[in-house]
Amino acid sequence: MALIITNECINCDVCEPECPNEAIYQGDSIYEIDPDRCTECVGHFDEPQCQQVCPVDCIPLDPARMETEEQLMKKYETLIAVG
Repeated sequence: MALIITNECINCDVCEPECPNEAIYQGDSIYEIDPDRCTECVGHFDEPQCQQVCPVDCIPLDPARMETEEQLMKKYETLIAVG
């Protein structure tokens, strides 16, 4: 699954620089995650780094984007191949 940022986001700016896939960006009112770039840090880390640093715990799994670990790894491989 990709991750999502909920409305509880306080725009603290700590998650964006932690994302190795540059999937997190400033949206209209809160930070957002591009689900096509989010691999839950598969290929980079054992756990999603944005979740680790979020002070308000507002980055859950997105139930609308069900992906297996294998699918996440393929997405990671595609992202690093593209650069």
